[in-house]
Amino acid sequence: MTGKAATAIGFIAVLLWALLALFTVGSAPTPPLLLNTLCFAIGGTLGLIWACATGSLGALRRVPLRVYVFGALGLFGYHALYFSALRLAPAAEAGLIAYLWPLLIVIFSGLLPGERLRGGHMLGAALGFAGAALIIAGGGLGFSSENLPGYLLALLCALTWSSYSVLSRLVGDAPTVSVTVFCLAAAALSLPLHLLFEQTILPATALGWAAILGLGLGPVGLAFFVWDIGVKHGDIQLLGTSSYAAPLLSTLVLVLAGVAAPSLTLLWAALLITGGAGIAAYTSMRKR
Repeated sequence: MTGKAATAIGFIAVLLWALLALFTVGSAPTPPLLLNTLCFAIGGTLGLIWACATGSLGALRRVPLRVYVFGALGLFGYHALYFSALRLAPAAEAGLIAYLWPLLIVIFSGLLPGERLRGGHMLGAALGFAGAALIIAGGGLGFSSENLPGYLLALLCALTWSSYSVLSRLVGDAPTVSVTVFCLAAAALSLPLHLLFEQTILPATALGWAAILGLGLGPVGLAFFVWDIGVKHGDIQLLGTSSYAAPLLSTLVLVLAGVAAPSLTLLWAALLITGGAGIAAYTSMRKR
């Protein structure tokens, strides 16, 4: 597989993740850890079917345990934080903060061997975090302490996923089929924590179950496999560049679905976060 093909495959994940916030809202009132359990069980089952169909199931035995631990904790941590954030704060605003990860991928990849940070990277970071600050400050409507826990969890989401994506380059020899075990392990980790800390609440409507199924098949399923191919075999900084579309696409989907109301604050925050990622990524492209 060529690097360009791997990068294009990786971008499919960005399109799927544009639906992550919408499906998460639709899955309410299912609590975050239970949602983690259900979605990763679906995603892991999807991976097992793919592994059996391609004859790659045997490759799982050759993957080091540290890789499985790294992958499972990355997927578990990000989504536990993300689902919690969208339960504690408005979906569009919390989702935008979580989507600082494309910018952070470009910034963090500049710390890899052979790379270095430049002025454009720092300008992009400043703009991106200005967008997040605009959301937290309430866009001139006043600071809302009620939403602050959700916003902080969303920021941790961005840090978790960008770190996972960049560090996965260091374990690039693990086959993509290993994501199957990441998903199943994340589900297995989520279930006992759910039983300990949460009340079991399942969707009461077919739409709620459809949202969970959609999450497990797409944003919390197929997306991981195509993203793994992209970051390990494609151009990780170019993926960071293309990923700047994620916050705009996600916000647009929420607005079109009627989940979020269009506002100038939302628009400016989306433009600042997206523009910051674009500037940082353009700096990396110019360097090359």
